[in-house]
Amino acid sequence: MPIYEYRCHDCKRRVSIFWRSFSEAGAASPTCPRCGGGNLTRLVSRVRLVRSEESRLEDLSDFSNFPDFDENDPRSLGRWMRKMSAEIGEDLGPEFDEIVGRLEAGESPEQIEKSMPELMGEGGGEVTDEL
Repeated sequence: MPIYEYRCHDCKRRVSIFWRSFSEAGAASPTCPRCGGGNLTRLVSRVRLVRSEESRLEDLSDFSNFPDFDENDPRSLGRWMRKMSAEIGEDLGPEFDEIVGRLEAGESPEQIEKSMPELMGEGGGEVTDEL
């Protein structure tokens, strides 16, 4: 069932009209469901592409999709992290939001780590070469 959007020039509103088939939509003269006017112009509607999680994550792992990404710039890192979070679609909690906000404000990851040692878990996040 196709849905077309129109701009009604009589009541100045954007309206959606549902048709039973594409052929019916092409042959009919639409009327505004709000005011009954017939002076409508068909609009280009937004299109949404449904993608798998795997496809979205694959695009996010390709840094050529982020031409302005600079791993040495905290603001750039913050923007990238916010975009990753939005693509994943999960709430990562207030700590994540705080970290991203501080990066976007220009604070370095090292400064944030020093002020939030509880995020590193037990051991303070020290890396060792022990096997």
